[in-house]
Amino acid sequence: MAPQMEPAITRTRLASLLLSFVAGYVDSCTFLALFGLFVAQLTGSFVAAGAHIAWRGEGLLLARIGIPVFLLAGAATTLLVVWAADRRRAALPLALSLALEAALLTGFFAAFAIGSPFGDANAPWAVVAGLFGLSAMGVQSAMVQLTMRGTPSTNVMTTNTTNLSILATRAALDWHARRRARGVSITAHDAATLDRLAAVLLVAAGFLAGTIAGTIAYSAVDVWCLLVPIAGILGLLLWSLQAPFAQLD
Repeated sequence: MAPQMEPAITRTRLASLLLSFVAGYVDSCTFLALFGLFVAQLTGSFVAAGAHIAWRGEGLLLARIGIPVFLLAGAATTLLVVWAADRRRAALPLALSLALEAALLTGFFAAFAIGSPFGDANAPWAVVAGLFGLSAMGVQSAMVQLTMRGTPSTNVMTTNTTNLSILATRAALDWHARRRARGVSITAHDAATLDRLAAVLLVAAGFLAGTIAGTIAYSAVDVWCLLVPIAGILGLLLWSLQAPFAQLD
C-alpha cells in the first residue's frame, strides 16, 4: 500500500461505516413505521413478492413493486455515474450519487411527515414513503459498487456475514500456520485477509449500530428521526468534494 494512498483509503473506510449506519438506521425506521418493510435489504422483498404471488394479489402493495423500484434506482445511479465519469472529474460520480440519495431521503422524510402515523401498509403516503426509501437505498447500493469498488456492501448483511465467517476462519488458519512455523512473519496474503476482515467488520458494526440508533430515535421523536440520515449523507457529500476517496480493489 503506497503511503500517499493511506489517507484516501481511511476516508473510504469511514465513508463505508457512515453509509452502513444510514442503511441500518433507515431500515429500522421503515420496519417500525411501514409495517415490517425493509428498504435497505431486498431479501425480505423477494419473500414478500413470492408470498404475494401465492396469495393471488393480496397483501402489501410495496412488496409487489419493491424489487423493480430498487432495480430502477440502481439503473438510474449507473447512468448518472457513467455520465459523471465522462466529465473526467474524479469526485463527481460519488458526489452526484450522494446528492441523489440525499434528495430521495428528503422526499422520504416529507412523505413521513405528511402521512404519519399511517393507517395501514397500503395507505397512499405510506406507499410514497416506501418508494422514496427503497429508491434511496437502491441508489446507495449501486453507488458503493460503482464508485467505492472493493468496499463491502453497506446494505446486504447476509453476504457480509458470510464473508465474515470465511475471512475470520482464513485469518485463524493463517495465524495457526505462522505459529507452527515459528518466526515466520505475516505474508502479504495474510495481511490482505486481515484487511478485508476489518473492512467487513466495520460495515457490519455500522449497520447494527444504525438499526439500534434508528429504533431508539424513532421511538423518541417519531418522524423527526429521519433528519439524522439526511444530515449524514449531506455531510458525506461535502466531505467527498474536499478530499478523494480510494478504490480498494
